Amino acid sequence: MRSIPDSMDLAVVAAVDARLAGVEADHDVRVLWAIESGSRAWGFPSPDSDYDCRFLYVRPVDHYLGLRRLRDVIETPIDAVFDVGGWDLRKALALMVKGNATAGEWLRSPIVYRGDPEARDLLLDVADDVVDRFALTRHHLHVARNSLALLASSGRLKKFFYALRPVVTLRWLRLHDGVAVPPMDLPALMREAAVPDDVRVASDDLVALKARTRELGTADVPPVLMAFVDAELAVAESSLPGLESSRTDRSRAREWDRAEEAFLELLAAG
Repeated sequence: MRSIPDSMDLAVVAAVDARLAGVEADHDVRVLWAIESGSRAWGFPSPDSDYDCRFLYVRPVDHYLGLRRLRDVIETPIDAVFDVGGWDLRKALALMVKGNATAGEWLRSPIVYRGDPEARDLLLDVADDVVDRFALTRHHLHVARNSLALLASSGRLKKFFYALRPVVTLRWLRLHDGVAVPPMDLPALMREAAVPDDVRVASDDLVALKARTRELGTADVPPVLMAFVDAELAVAESSLPGLESSRTDRSRAREWDRAEEAFLELLAAG
């Protein structure tokens, strides 16, 4: 499976493909899913945005049986253009059960370098089955609050978008109670979270401005967007006590079992 928009530099995409092939050869792993993360996949790139490739990989069975644990992260050299790194499948599944949002976002990236759609669909099913809405809500609240603090101290436009995306995600989670994994990109989140028209229009205008602004550029945020962010954060914070009480030891044990089933299935598929 591959999904590369026309806006991507094909020479850079080819270089990312080469890095992924090198990772498989050098580390004796199989890349299950490789996507673009960061502002390009989130829907608000700047002209000088770098390329953030993230991937999930699995090792041969015997690598998981030894006494010594191998690193569960693979990184390649970072420079002004490339940031390519990935997680072991076992790490990704464990973090899913613990409520980490990152692996689920990778599975829903709109930009895919390569991957097995059946593996992706299986992992999305796991993410839905093991969702910890308290942990997800707390995660997105933390990211939004931290980004707003950085916006206040730096004035950098991208910091507002780093707050807006998790805020719209929080609204999406509230409106989609039976689904765990929201879209990664801001335009899809805006559509599926049914944000007010004035908020959507203001966001679209700000995205267009960022497309003409360098990564470190500054700009004023429209009051309608700041009001929306503040209101959604207040609603999400008020929901936390009820979300925390919904977790039980039995449900946690079942979630670990579900994640382990998926791990063994994908391990055997190699």
